[in-house]
Amino acid sequence: MRLIVLALSLSTTLATSVVGAEGDERGGDVEVSMRQDAQGHGVVQARTEIAAPPEVVYRTLLDCDRAARIMPGVRRCKVVSSDAAGEIREHVVRFSFFLPPLRSTSRVTLEPNRLIRFTCIRGDIRACEGAWRLTPIDGGRRTQVAYDFWASPPFGLPIDLVGRMMRRSAPAALQALRRECERP
Repeated sequence: MRLIVLALSLSTTLATSVVGAEGDERGGDVEVSMRQDAQGHGVVQARTEIAAPPEVVYRTLLDCDRAARIMPGVRRCKVVSSDAAGEIREHVVRFSFFLPPLRSTSRVTLEPNRLIRFTCIRGDIRACEGAWRLTPIDGGRRTQVAYDFWASPPFGLPIDLVGRMMRRSAPAALQALRRECERP
């Protein structure tokens, strides 16, 4: 297992540009900040603007059929149950050839066209929480998207490795979301 983690660390380091353990970077007009909190969780904050109204962005984020095109590594998205308070969703994610697919089930609470909040409730990623905040700009013709997320490393992976994966996946997800929302 240590050999696999070492190989993963090395390949991730070589494949991505890395800023410090705490740092900011911009990638394709997506602002990203990544840090480690006092409990050892990876914390990511990302921001961008999309040339589509909040309703379009909201629908796109909730569309399980589009999840694999938007979120890096997502292999499957399934709404397990739904009620007035929100949904229970299951995702299967594969971040790397070296790692097994990760299964995560989350409680999702919704404020239509404004906020999608999620909390991991079971699965390989046992502790995570995040939100997508949508703010209308330009009279509602465009949307400012803010993505905030924290997670504990699954099955003892080093936080540095998880941080690099999070730092790479957050801007990729926002850029893919923009492409999906801005398609004619």
